[in-house]
Amino acid sequence: MIWTLLRVLGHEYARPVRRTVALMTTTAVAEGLSCALLAPVLRELFGSTPEHAWPWLITFGAAFTVYAALRYLGDLSGFRVGSALLRGMYHRLGDHLARLPLGWYGAGRVGEVSVLAGRGVLDAMSVIAHLLAPFVSACVTPLTIVVVMLGFDWRMGAAALVAVPIVAAVRIGTGRSSAAQDAEREERDHEATARVVEILQAQPVLRAGGRTTERFRLLDDSLREVERASRRSTLSALPGAVGLSLTVQAAFTALLVLGVHLALDGHLGVAELLTILVLAARCADPLLSLTDIGGRLRGARSVLTRLDAVLRTEPLPVAAAPVRPDRHDLAFDSVVFRHGDRTVIDHASLSVPEGQRLAIVGPSGAGKSTLLRLLARFHDVDGGAVRMGGVDVRAIDPEDLMARIAIVFQDVYLFDGTIEENVRLGRPGAGEAEVRAAASAAGLDEVIERLPGGWAASVGEGGALLSGGERQRVSLARALLKDAPVVLLDEVTSALDPVNEAAVHDGVERLMAGRTVVMVAHRMRTVRRADRVVFLDGGRVVEEGGHEELLRRGGRYAEFWNIATAPAEPVERARRH
Repeated sequence: MIWTLLRVLGHEYARPVRRTVALMTTTAVAEGLSCALLAPVLRELFGSTPEHAWPWLITFGAAFTVYAALRYLGDLSGFRVGSALLRGMYHRLGDHLARLPLGWYGAGRVGEVSVLAGRGVLDAMSVIAHLLAPFVSACVTPLTIVVVMLGFDWRMGAAALVAVPIVAAVRIGTGRSSAAQDAEREERDHEATARVVEILQAQPVLRAGGRTTERFRLLDDSLREVERASRRSTLSALPGAVGLSLTVQAAFTALLVLGVHLALDGHLGVAELLTILVLAARCADPLLSLTDIGGRLRGARSVLTRLDAVLRTEPLPVAAAPVRPDRHDLAFDSVVFRHGDRTVIDHASLSVPEGQRLAIVGPSGAGKSTLLRLLARFHDVDGGAVRMGGVDVRAIDPEDLMARIAIVFQDVYLFDGTIEENVRLGRPGAGEAEVRAAASAAGLDEVIERLPGGWAASVGEGGALLSGGERQRVSLARALLKDAPVVLLDEVTSALDPVNEAAVHDGVERLMAGRTVVMVAHRMRTVRRADRVVFLDGGRVVEEGGHEELLRRGGRYAEFWNIATAPAEPVERARRH
């Protein structure tokens, strides 16, 4: 576990932990060695001159003082290092997450990272502050005491040495058995949490359908599974805890019997026998504490394993010598992109001259939005190349690439802050006049006027306090403020009411003016504003040309256009037939 912790912390942050572990190990060795001074103390006390025990008692007291000082320094170092590394760990995790491909983030990933970045990092760092010292003591102090026993009497030391692998085997077996049950319980906990969130989010649907009882029954079933998993976890840990306790007690009893036998035969003095028994009893305490420490360590190890998996995820490759494109035309050159076993983009080739607009049209699942994400390098292609200004986007520094692109998606996420703070994300250093101009161009100024607080109005988490149209206007203002030469639009009006749609359309027109634009069009009237149209199906470019040209051809695009622009009644009648 310590190696996993050091790997998670990385070279920069692992160095203080190594020093702390070394100090704690020295403390544990000092504890075992100080106990060895009991032998001369007891020898003098049971001898003919008990007053000669005073020098040894003073020496023992000095040794114990050294141990106490080391223990204080070790514990203090653990607390300080744990607290200091908490911030460092957040920085390391944040820096790594910032370098991962944006395509790595899915709904499940976001939930996982939010848990790790919250409670997970705290649990991992608590290992250093609260668990490291007792764990090191439980492992090192008994081994030191066994070495001391060998120095007093090789037979007693050998007997104690035989017990070491037995205790270790029982402890490891218990840990493995409990780890499997802990994993199952954690999985059941996640399922139950997901059910709770699902029920909270689906209340309108459940109540409208009159199926709340059924859905709560599903939650009850999930909670019962949590109860069963918790019971199995407890029962699986019980034999190990009892077994470890019995093993330690049996080893102590065996040492007692052997020591008495050697003492009665005259091979071992009474003082040495008492010292060895005290040492054996001192061994038992840290070994028995492994039962409690083990359960807490398993939880911490689980968190560390997940953190390690995230930190070992390969980040987005950065070219050793990045190239800066001097123009902003776009091109897909025989691009292939796979998601799992499915080929999403299949040898697609197309180009967008600088300053022109390309509309991508096609049925759902054709790969339209994926093309936008490949342009922004949310993913790297599996074949071919995506180019900007003739330069492969993989050869452009990621920060430079994103500085050249403004993206407006259909689903807008706003940070929990004010409207102005969210708009300024487009260009944090922009002046107040520039921010106000971008808001006005996006039609956001009229929203600000009617909101309590105006620019200082809070948008809520994810923009929950704003309507969909209002969130989209904030997103457009942000893109306008960025003033990037390339604009990517994933149909931003498909879910808006007519008033907001008209306002957003005006903002989009201002955003596209004079820029290289690639837009995914779900509503066909958007296509009319494009210089060229690409019809995509099954990840392949089926047709390409101007809007009027494609209509004259009477191919897939014309068929798609006729269906999309047909009156509602004929379409419904055609569907019924």
